[in-house]
Amino acid sequence: MAVRVLVVDDSSFFRRRLTAIFNSDTHLEVIGAAVNGLEAVELVKKLKPDVVTMDIEMPVMDGITAVKRIMQSNPLPILMFSSLTTDGAQATLDALEAGAVDFLPKRMEDISQDRDAAKRQLCARVRLISARGLKKSDAPAAVRSAIKKIEPAILKPSAPIKNRRGGYRLLILGTSTGGPVALQKVLTSLPATFPLPILLVQHMPASFTPAFAERLNKLSGVSIKEACDGDHLQKGWAYLAPGGKQMLVEDQRGAKVIRVIESPADQTYKPSVDITFGSAAKLFASDVLAVVMTGMGADGREGAKMLKNKGSTVWAQDKETSVIYGMPAAIAEAGLADNILPLDAIASALMDSV
Repeated sequence: MAVRVLVVDDSSFFRRRLTAIFNSDTHLEVIGAAVNGLEAVELVKKLKPDVVTMDIEMPVMDGITAVKRIMQSNPLPILMFSSLTTDGAQATLDALEAGAVDFLPKRMEDISQDRDAAKRQLCARVRLISARGLKKSDAPAAVRSAIKKIEPAILKPSAPIKNRRGGYRLLILGTSTGGPVALQKVLTSLPATFPLPILLVQHMPASFTPAFAERLNKLSGVSIKEACDGDHLQKGWAYLAPGGKQMLVEDQRGAKVIRVIESPADQTYKPSVDITFGSAAKLFASDVLAVVMTGMGADGREGAKMLKNKGSTVWAQDKETSVIYGMPAAIAEAGLADNILPLDAIASALMDSV
């Protein structure tokens, strides 16, 4: 049984292109195509696909409105295609807030310079997010395999929860797929008087992070900005790692300062949770509280090991509330989680701990 995909785009060229790519994967099957959001809403009801790929700018009904309608009536995983522009970033964030699971650049060249690699990544992403809307027993073999790879062998902390209170000097939140909504949920629940500086590492393109930081700042009590090289860490401020770069921390004459550097060419994630965690472990030793939240892959696991070796505390989001249980699963599977929490409980747990 293949993953059944509905393609939504007003461009006939792009619809044909996506259909050919998906149908070339034996685990995917395009069961229909829509030319606008209104048609997409109707076809979702009629065809009951496993996954929808959705353009944003379309006539009759745009993609954001369509996502809202679908999530109200027939909720299922939706992958948005976005232009890497300021307007595209704002619209994509709106779509994620409306219920879309993830997004990819509309230009294949922005996914990977290798065209075949871009196609493979696109198909893999669709297969994996389809697991979000399927019972494991009903999933196609390829999806079951993907689920198995990201599910932890340990669903509870392998060691007693520390219940440490106070003594932290830095909070770091690391996220990927599903992260924009998860970060918004946590940060908007923290008071302006939050007593620690916060570092935010979200896998996101460079053109998206300024808009995301601005959105979070408007909604949250804590002050939030895209991190700049030389920023001094301040209590009650959150610093979002710029897309395409790496965020570190260092000591400059007794002041704790952010360094934003170019990313190594061979680095998969830009920004990388591992790199920021590792930098913080060197500077703050045991005084870091790190939280790994929803996301694909295992970014954060190696950095979490460094933090744990220094005596810092690491939490992970639970499976049930993660959009994709990859990054937090990697933490749990490695036995690094001092606590595993549902999304709604993270902010209150933070306040209890600092």
